[in-house]
Amino acid sequence: MRTKPCLTSADAHKMMAACKAEADKNNWKVSIAIVDDAGVLLLLERLDGAGATTPEVAHGKARTAALTKQPTKMWEERVKDRPVFLNYPAGLAIWGGAMALLVANGGWEGTLTQMAWFFTKAALLTFGGAYAVLPYVYQGAVDYYGWLTAPQMIDGLALGETTPGPLIMVVAFVGFVGGWTKALFGPEALFVAGATAATVVTFFTFLPSFIFILLGGPLVETTHGDLKFTAPLTGITAAVVGVIVNLAVFFAYHVLWPHGFGGRFEWTAVVLGVAAGLALFRFRAGIIPVIGACGAVGLVLRLAGVV
Repeated sequence: MRTKPCLTSADAHKMMAACKAEADKNNWKVSIAIVDDAGVLLLLERLDGAGATTPEVAHGKARTAALTKQPTKMWEERVKDRPVFLNYPAGLAIWGGAMALLVANGGWEGTLTQMAWFFTKAALLTFGGAYAVLPYVYQGAVDYYGWLTAPQMIDGLALGETTPGPLIMVVAFVGFVGGWTKALFGPEALFVAGATAATVVTFFTFLPSFIFILLGGPLVETTHGDLKFTAPLTGITAAVVGVIVNLAVFFAYHVLWPHGFGGRFEWTAVVLGVAAGLALFRFRAGIIPVIGACGAVGLVLRLAGVV
């Protein structure tokens, strides 16, 4: 059987010593990351005087080099003189063409058009991933447009958390329920309406991300260590933490008081939440068994009429 040589701990320490010697000789204030062939971090050290963001940058560059089998300097040289932003009109043309098609078929106030416009804004104007976006989606889809109800939205979030794939895919659920509820193509074609709305929502949610990543992503390589770029991102990261805390409060309110503070308090949700927390953190139970057990208990309680 053929074996593949791998980087040992001793090798990694020798490499780190050589890198530090070279950095000292050239007076480089940097962080140094050593990864294996799969990009797994083995050693990371921030030298005296190095910037606060350099450890993360060093790890990212090392991992990229290991996975692509190319030095990251190559990516900088490849995009340095390339007018990447001139390609953005192509992405805008795709977005504009799809939007024009929806307007032509249903008008600006049509449900599909409004879904496309709303989720374009959700994709462009929010930072921090799904946890930061979802409160905005809830306010628009439930409170403003009425595409689905609050309990349906919470069900969608639960479904997104317990199924494979990124949580942001819950937008497809929102689109499907909205299309079904609005009966876009009449009461005889509810499934077609839901599937169409889900497709529209997914397309307009992810199109901006693909444009930014495929066309502008390589330019990120040229911004490492530049405070004009890293400082704002640090501030945005701090703000996103607050947004995620807001989402936790949002979840708690709508799960524990589904009908508002004047309604019934859901003690069963509290008991299940505490039990799940103890199982995960105290007894180190696996996530999948805990989710399965909570789902089974919830089903039994529903069938018994308790909740």
